[in-house]
Amino acid sequence: MPTMADVARSAGVSVATVSHVLNETRPVLPHTRQAVLDAIEELGYTPNTLARSLVTSRTRSIGLAVSAISNPYFTEILQGVEAAALERGYSLLIADPHDDPEHERKVVQLLHERRVDGLIVAPSADPRALLAYLGRHAVPTVLLDRVIDGRTDIAPPFDQVCAENTEPMARLVTHLAGLGHRRIGLVAGLPGLSTTSERVAGYRQGLDTAGLPFEDCLVVPGDSESAGAERATAALLSLAAPPTALVTANNAMTIGALRVLRARGLSVPDDIVLCCFDDFAWADLFSPRLTAIAQPSRELGAEAVRVLLERLASPDRPARTVRLPCAFVHRTSCGCREEDSAAGTPGTTLCAPEPQHPGKGPLS
Repeated sequence: MPTMADVARSAGVSVATVSHVLNETRPVLPHTRQAVLDAIEELGYTPNTLARSLVTSRTRSIGLAVSAISNPYFTEILQGVEAAALERGYSLLIADPHDDPEHERKVVQLLHERRVDGLIVAPSADPRALLAYLGRHAVPTVLLDRVIDGRTDIAPPFDQVCAENTEPMARLVTHLAGLGHRRIGLVAGLPGLSTTSERVAGYRQGLDTAGLPFEDCLVVPGDSESAGAERATAALLSLAAPPTALVTANNAMTIGALRVLRARGLSVPDDIVLCCFDDFAWADLFSPRLTAIAQPSRELGAEAVRVLLERLASPDRPARTVRLPCAFVHRTSCGCREEDSAAGTPGTTLCAPEPQHPGKGPLS
């Protein structure tokens, strides 16, 4: 197996110069750097990453803690993180916190003990122990998807990357109101998550824009998972005046809602309209095709890596929150005709909705 000394002899430089090229510990002239890289390629030299980490205090690894096994939404985010990390020469260590606060802190500690350079974490509904650990050990961290804005008891602040939630949900609700619906039910997410509170805020904003009253009974937590959505959907359908349109606040809950509607023999959109926050690969294969808000999942993962690497390069810069836009994907489960939904452009960037009055037709 070729050694660093073999690379140095082949390139006609010192071992120290090879080390500087590999570890980026000192500037090297471009032609010298290229000679070293050519020698590495020709000899098939593989750097000792453990030895490199001892020199640089960096392992070129990133820890990722997201509930990718229990939440399919995070699977695409994981793919975005992995691709962006590999592109920049970083390896990825992955742990699933299962959205459990105690387990979350443990797996993050394990990732930290593996000496990752930084962490990307989708926090649980109660992230106090997690954030206390990260702050106490000054771990470079990006919070992903779920933010902690407004939490004055948390210090230091963390970089955050997430999607827009409020405006997209408001647009979905105003779209339904524009189709004539006056009782719009919401299967909300797990209480305590920022995504849940922001989407409920968007739901209320959409009602207000449409001139409709907010009713507590029309918002039922589905706890961000399928079984919870089944219970929530059943509760909404059991109301004395059930909703004529239903919005689910993530893709797992959409499956749960559909299961209940089918069990009760209800047809979408003839008996009840269904729209969802979170598009997914097979949403276009349902009959009817599901009208949805699509989140930029892979882009969120890639952006989290970029923000983390910027943090590693500039540890003292102020923390920031990056929000990426979602897209309104207009299909037919909202009750629009196929030709009407085709008039909208699936995947277009979502903007703030124009004010819409009830009965004036759909926002397309």
